[in-house]
Amino acid sequence: MTKTNPGRFFEDYAVGEIIAHAVPRTIKMGERALYHALYHARHALHSADTFAQSCGLPFSPLDDLVTFHTVFGKSVPDISLNAIANLGYAEGRWITPLWPGDTITATSEVIGLKQNSNGQSGVVWVRTTGRNQHGEVQLTFVRWVMVRKRGDGAAPAMVVPELADSVAAADLVIPHGLDFSNYDFALAGEPHRLSDYAVGEIIDHVDGVTIEEAEHMLAARLWQNTAKVHFDATLRPDGKRLIYGGHVISLARALSFNGLANAQMIVALNGGAHANPCFAGDTIRAWSEVLDIAETDAPGVGAIRLRLVATKGDVGPVRDADAKYLPNILLDLDYWALMPV
Repeated sequence: MTKTNPGRFFEDYAVGEIIAHAVPRTIKMGERALYHALYHARHALHSADTFAQSCGLPFSPLDDLVTFHTVFGKSVPDISLNAIANLGYAEGRWITPLWPGDTITATSEVIGLKQNSNGQSGVVWVRTTGRNQHGEVQLTFVRWVMVRKRGDGAAPAMVVPELADSVAAADLVIPHGLDFSNYDFALAGEPHRLSDYAVGEIIDHVDGVTIEEAEHMLAARLWQNTAKVHFDATLRPDGKRLIYGGHVISLARALSFNGLANAQMIVALNGGAHANPCFAGDTIRAWSEVLDIAETDAPGVGAIRLRLVATKGDVGPVRDADAKYLPNILLDLDYWALMPV
């Protein structure tokens, strides 16, 4: 009797199946230190208890993408161990902040399946949910991933889920007590408030980061992401290890501080795509487009909807005349963040 787990292949999924992911994870301040070391993240609300307390919170929550990476990582052994690529996201909502000492568990529901035309792989859609030790939902999101088939046998029946284009502003969850009435712009790093931004505005975040193999490997291990394509160079014809897409998300988010320092908390992930593979040696730059602005019921707190693009080039076109992503585009992400009005 074999003791090892080869991972699931496309034929192993069934729509409606609920998968409980193994290994709970207790998150403490070490994760914050490593996150900030990997991504030069410096949004004030996630950096200082005193700043968070001045904004009505008991202390500083961990970066919202720490929640994302941890929940995502829990799902990898069951969803994308045999993945070719993670393709996209939708309907993501941060419900409860991640506080130091919280223990995260995760489950996924299979909501869609579609075999690719080559007959060698298929796309699996799942809705993954992370909860804390109290059973409270911290994060829920849909993602779809291309997974290898085990063989040439029959594929599961095709089901393609209908997904919302975006999370409505009215459905954004504001952390309890959050209050930007006395927001300290000097400590936050920039003077720009929500009213200083206009829909359609493009913000070039100026700086760039060259991806290092060692940093990517450390990140994948930190989030317990075991997807084979990130570790085993023999799985690709080009002999390269694929950079974890979430690594690119966090790098681009950190770069966006320059111009969006006051976009403090991510509260929704409307959609996103890893447009092209990323490898060690690639230099990432980022720019954002303001898509929408909304009010919230929390004092002094508004919401800004942003399109974050990570590219190996400069600000410019994202797609070609056939609506295909240009080869320099790595990430196209649509999200809501909270900002002082």
